[in-house]
Amino acid sequence: MSLADVAAADRFVDLAGLLESCEVDGFHADFLSWGHYRPEYWRNYWHSHSFHEVCLAYSGAGRFNSGSVEYDVRPGSVFLARPGDVHEIESSRTEPLGIAFWGFTFRPGTDETGWWSGLTRADGPVLSDRTGSLPALIAALAAEAAAPLSGYNTALAALGSTLVLETARAFALDEDLAVEPVRRDRGPLVVAAMQRHLRDNLSRPITVRDVAAAAHLSERHAERLFQQQTGASIMSTLRRLRLELAAQLLLDPALTVTDVARSCGYSDVRPFSTAFRRHYGRTPGEHRRTGGTEFI
Repeated sequence: MSLADVAAADRFVDLAGLLESCEVDGFHADFLSWGHYRPEYWRNYWHSHSFHEVCLAYSGAGRFNSGSVEYDVRPGSVFLARPGDVHEIESSRTEPLGIAFWGFTFRPGTDETGWWSGLTRADGPVLSDRTGSLPALIAALAAEAAAPLSGYNTALAALGSTLVLETARAFALDEDLAVEPVRRDRGPLVVAAMQRHLRDNLSRPITVRDVAAAAHLSERHAERLFQQQTGASIMSTLRRLRLELAAQLLLDPALTVTDVARSCGYSDVRPFSTAFRRHYGRTPGEHRRTGGTEFI
């Protein structure tokens, strides 16, 4: 999504009444204004707000005056007026400025460190070129507002929360955005994906190659990782899962033993019965007659 897509977000203003508040990382935000200035000459004179107002320039040029400082704005500029900041914006006459803007209250408490520091620090920057995903969010919000569909409340709340988060990130200090990387052992996740593939395809012919491909691994790597994590091979696990499924299906009187065998990946009853007896110590018919229980 590019800045050009924001130009089509005329319906951004229609979010008024559709998206009024959201929760962001445990903090509450109330949206008070949504707007869109087309690229033509305009000026809003000196004023202030009791809330945060943010603008994203998507075309043209202009100036943003905040207090005694004047900033040049161009496509990709994100500029912020915090509560109480006296400011004004004026479009260039020769290169008319197009912007999308949004206003919201934000009360994170007393902690001024974190992704929200860009909103809470009175001495923080008011101009940023960190657009991040803001253009995409604005276009997505405008699209939802233009034609709300079933579930739009959930979609808008999620997009609105991300909008507040990305807005704050645009103005936060680098050190307040830094987090310790999460180091996760991918082994269990990859093996879980392989096990899901086995369970989802018990009635189909499966090879180690198929399972390895599903996990985007070589056959050798997949087999070694699976063995390390589970203590069993891929194919022995497949056989166990098939027979466990068979034990359940045999309790359904509507299914013949042949039906059960085929549902568990066996093309013929004979190898199925042999494997079942080796695993459970009784034939499929005996298992069915005893209702899956054993008596000593």
